[in-house]
Amino acid sequence: MSPKIVVGISGASGMLYAKRLLFYLSGKAEVHVIITPVAQDIARHEGVIFDEPDLILHSPDNLASPVASGSFRHDGMVIAPCSMKTLSSVSHGFTPNLLTRAADVTLKERRPCILLLRENPLSRIHMENMLKAHDAGALIMTASPPFYHRPNDITELVDAVVARILDHLNIEHTIGGRWSGFT
Repeated sequence: MSPKIVVGISGASGMLYAKRLLFYLSGKAEVHVIITPVAQDIARHEGVIFDEPDLILHSPDNLASPVASGSFRHDGMVIAPCSMKTLSSVSHGFTPNLLTRAADVTLKERRPCILLLRENPLSRIHMENMLKAHDAGALIMTASPPFYHRPNDITELVDAVVARILDHLNIEHTIGGRWSGFT
């Protein structure tokens, strides 16, 4: 049986991270996707279209969706990109929409919940919210790609970050270079 993954896409720049994550999950997992209205606007602005086959889309307004319940069994959730607004909601248990409700349920059920933050610089409030989310069980990742694999383009930079997300979801892949020491 293939893994079941929930992907939230919130309103922060960096839609290519979500696009590449969905690309690599497609065909390897049952993928449930929640895209906020602001994320849809930013995706259009950044020229990103989410058209991967077999995605199961959930309206961010539908709090009656199966992913809003702890009885919906899945193997993990990723919010990529995760805006500071969404981080704040997750870290404080504020669930006004399906994306934040699904994250809240993922944390309470002790399932993997990965927040890929895309903001720079960070304020003290951001850092406190990251710590609160971490203490609640979330894995905090930043959209900060490594360079040791000598990337040739933006896609290879993005894929290196996506590879780490897939690692933490226990999804097998062959993307991104792994550190093997100095050569």
